[in-house]
Amino acid sequence: MAYTTIKKPSDYFNTKLYTGNQSTNVITGVGFQPDLVWLKRRDNEHHNLYDAVRGVTIAIRTSMQLAEGADVNGLTSFDSDGFTLGNGTNQNASGVSHASWNWKANGAGSSNTDGSITSTVSANTTSGFSIVTWNNSSNSGTIGHGLGAKPSVIITKKRDGTAGWVSWFQGLGTSNEQRNYIYLDSTNASGVSSIDYWGTSINSNTFGVASGGYDNNNGSMLAYCFAEKKGFSKFGSYSGAGSNLPFIYTGFKPAFLIIRRTDVGDNWVMFDNKRNEFNLTDKRLYPNLPSAEGTASSVSLDLLSNGFKLQGTDSQINNPSGSYIYMAFAEAPLVGSNNTPATAR
Repeated sequence: MAYTTIKKPSDYFNTKLYTGNQSTNVITGVGFQPDLVWLKRRDNEHHNLYDAVRGVTIAIRTSMQLAEGADVNGLTSFDSDGFTLGNGTNQNASGVSHASWNWKANGAGSSNTDGSITSTVSANTTSGFSIVTWNNSSNSGTIGHGLGAKPSVIITKKRDGTAGWVSWFQGLGTSNEQRNYIYLDSTNASGVSSIDYWGTSINSNTFGVASGGYDNNNGSMLAYCFAEKKGFSKFGSYSGAGSNLPFIYTGFKPAFLIIRRTDVGDNWVMFDNKRNEFNLTDKRLYPNLPSAEGTASSVSLDLLSNGFKLQGTDSQINNPSGSYIYMAFAEAPLVGSNNTPATAR
């Protein structure tokens, strides 16, 4: 049996850096037509997310709790090898370096009736990623996600009102699974709800919603769902070890990594292999903040052929008493289809 069914991870996820021109800007070199594009101006401003289900020019921000909004000068089309931008300064400031993180789902999506509440789903079962939207009347029910496998991560947001990015990660623990949550837009520690936020089951077809959950989910809702795929994605947890500098095995060379301490309040931290082409990897951005890219050896790590090794001891990544979750996507699997091993940078 092959080590992984995904021979080339960049067919499904890729980081693309570009320089803004504050005019029509056609960004190529992504390698596929993306269905989720996460954009960040590296010197300041908010994170802007666009997806093929909600449609072009509709931005939503991980660093804010506000509803999605129309932005005709933002991302104006999803293209066969990338995307096109208008003249918005958040996404395309002249002469400024920007980062984009791109995922392939399955286009604009289709109706899904696996759950008791009909959803619209764009799912890529090969890479384990789906975009899900639905409308709810604050009732409990189940939502079809289209992955055909149990999600490891579910990130939700109310589209038409102010609310937090309520999220579920398998690394938050197995006890009270349906009640665990953490906010992508916040520095709050993870929590355990008094209600079954995620219904009675998170399974290969559906996840649930409780009446009054997801920051009062009455209205139009969005979820990004990820299922773990060997050699391509890994979603897990680890314990900090301070100066002992733990190594976390993923089974591939990471291209993109998000880390979050969960036992106390702290920032989410983002790393990738394009903003840092070589180790030490310390150029970081924060999904919950509209801040500039920063660097510090205390918040640094090495991206290796089979995982990542922490090189800093900052609380954000490696406090000796800290508990952490992470999500990682591959640059190359540990062993490719031709049995050629991945190498460190």
